[in-house]
Formats: sequence, structure tokens, C-alpha cells
Amino acid sequence: MDPIYLDHAATAPMHPEVIKVINKAMEDTFGNPSSVHHIGRKARKELDKARYAAAKSIVANEKEITFTSGGTEADNMALIGIAFANKAKGNHIITTKVEHHAILHAAEYLEKKGFRVTYLPVNEAGEVAIEDVQQALTNETILVSIMMVNNETGSIQPIEQIGELLRDHQAYFHTDAVQAYGLLSIDVQQLGVDLLSTSAHKINGPKGIGFLYIKQGTHFEALHHGGEQERKRRPGTENIPSIIGFQKAIELVKENMSERMEKYQVYKQLFIEGLRESGVKFSINSSNHAVPTIINISFPYTNVEALLMNFDLEGIAASSGSACTAGSVEPSHVLSAMFGKEHEKTLNSIRFSFGIANDEEQVKRAAKHIAAIVKRLSKKEMR
Repeated sequence: MDPIYLDHAATAPMHPEVIKVINKAMEDTFGNPSSVHHIGRKARKELDKARYAAAKSIVANEKEITFTSGGTEADNMALIGIAFANKAKGNHIITTKVEHHAILHAAEYLEKKGFRVTYLPVNEAGEVAIEDVQQALTNETILVSIMMVNNETGSIQPIEQIGELLRDHQAYFHTDAVQAYGLLSIDVQQLGVDLLSTSAHKINGPKGIGFLYIKQGTHFEALHHGGEQERKRRPGTENIPSIIGFQKAIELVKENMSERMEKYQVYKQLFIEGLRESGVKFSINSSNHAVPTIINISFPYTNVEALLMNFDLEGIAASSGSACTAGSVEPSHVLSAMFGKEHEKTLNSIRFSFGIANDEEQVKRAAKHIAAIVKRLSKKEMR
């Protein structure tokens, strides 16, 4: 069977147009944007254009965009940079139990540095309650970080309502928008966020590039030290070819966002219908308030390792959750927070995620083969 890639939430193939502009940039735009000569100024012009495109995509000012090496660095910069800069105001941080490890591990690091972190629970749909955020707030709270879309379940968090809750509080509000960017319409003013993280490779751009939005006036401390690039927030010579590729990816996803959302909703529905028609037993680990690109499914009487191995033998690429922990046999921390650490769903659930590498015929075929594998493996487990 021809390979079927159902792991776009881990990383997405680069768009052919993105590859073209990166190749051209590597040939034509090799200058250092900090150099004053014409070759450097050419690179600076491209950098400024990309920064403007990034800012425009979230209704921000280009001065508020800092290019990073991706979502993980952006998340670390947001948490640690805000915590260190504002420790005189308090030492309390609020996040959730279902965040990406880039947030959770940064929070754990801050705990070792004397900060107090509250990890909010979620319901069985993976959603945080606004009331829990409100109850957790104190006069010592300096930062709230809640992801916009969960990378394992696709569940969408109530970011705008939380932003409204925090408008009159001293705490800065950060959201990891890595899985939301390019899918959901984002207006940082409307959402009420002070910091926002993105990553290019989730929207068919290159790996190793992302950006962190930092609202003007935010009291922020740089984590790195060197030159004056990126307004002294992230020193080092900018990766111009990747930044140009990121710009192209941004332009492409903004052009047809609604059409892609509709297409991926069709894929998701076809996939679910294919499993149902096969008679296989399964349940979906999220609410209806989720992005169409991600679906997390529990298959009773199976286990993750056997499922993924057999899917791979059939040419189907999927994941047990976050790509950063794909090699681990530990239960998903997201599903553990949703259902409890000992729940069977933490050991028999698979994430499937759709994108530009798919079409309707592929999705139907994948559902058919997956159902056959699940039936075979579940019979073995039940013996």
C-alpha cells in the first residue's frame, strides 16, 4: 500500500512553493541583515517583509514579533523571560496539566528557581474551566499560560474568555498557538493575549523557525546574550532563508484558510464514518469544540505500541500523542489529565492528524486498513 501520512500535528510536509522560495533565498539572499552594505540591506529588506507578514497574520505590530527557532524556544522565552523580569511583582504562575512539554518542563524549571506553579485540571473533553483560572489567581500571579489548541486531542481552549478575565489583573497572558496558527483566525487584541508562540513547520513551512509575539510594553527579560538582533530579545544572525520560507507559508495558509478548514472537516468525518461502517469499537477523546485536523481515538482491548507498529507495517503513519514523546512508552500526560492516570484510554489511544499530504481517497483507505488492524489486535487481547 502507498504510504499514508496521518501525523501532520507532529510535522507537516513543506509546501512546494515554500521550498522554491527557500532555495532561491539560499542562492540570492545570503547577506547578514545586520551588515550595512547593499548585500546586507537586501537581506534586511526580506527580514522586514517577513516580520510584517507575521505581525499582520495575528493583527499585531511588526515591532512585537521576535523570530525564534520554533515553538519550543518561543514557549521557553515566554515563560522564563516573563518570570525572571517580573519576580518583584510575585512568584506565581498558572498553566494547565495538558500543555506541551515545552511549557511544562519550563514551568518545572521555574519551580526549581523558587516560583510557584499551579497546574489547572481539565475535564474529559480536555477543556479548562474559566472558573478554575479565576479561583487560581492571586495577587502574586505574574503569568498565565494556556495553549490555544491541544496538540494531542485538538481541543480548543477558551482563550478569549480567559483574556477578558485577565484584562484588569497584573498577570501577563501567554498562549501556545502552535497547533492553532494557520487554522484559526487569530487577533491578539481581541484575544487579550500578551505573548503568543508559533512554529513554521506546522503550517507547511521549514523546521527550525517560529516566532514569539510580545506585546509592546511587556516587561520581558532576554534569555540569550550577544548582538542586538531581534530587538535584543534573541541575539544571533537571523536565518533568512527559513524566515522567507515561513513568510511564504503564512501567505499560503492565509489565502485559503476557510477552504482548508472545510476540507479537513470532510477528511475527519470520512475517517470517523469509515471506522463506524467497519464495525470497529472506538471512542473519540475530545469534544466537538476541536480543530478538524486532529482526532484522538481510543480503541478498546488494544495497546499503543502494537497499534503503531502494525499501522506502520501497512504504511500508515500516526502517533500516540505529542511527537516529542513518541518514542516513550509512558502514558499520555494529556489523556491522564483528562481521564486519570490508570484509565485504559491512556494506553490504547492514537492521534491521527490530517493535512496537505492527504486526499479523500487516502483517508477512506486508511480508515479501512486501520479498522482491520484494530479488529485483529483486539481479538488477540481479548483471548
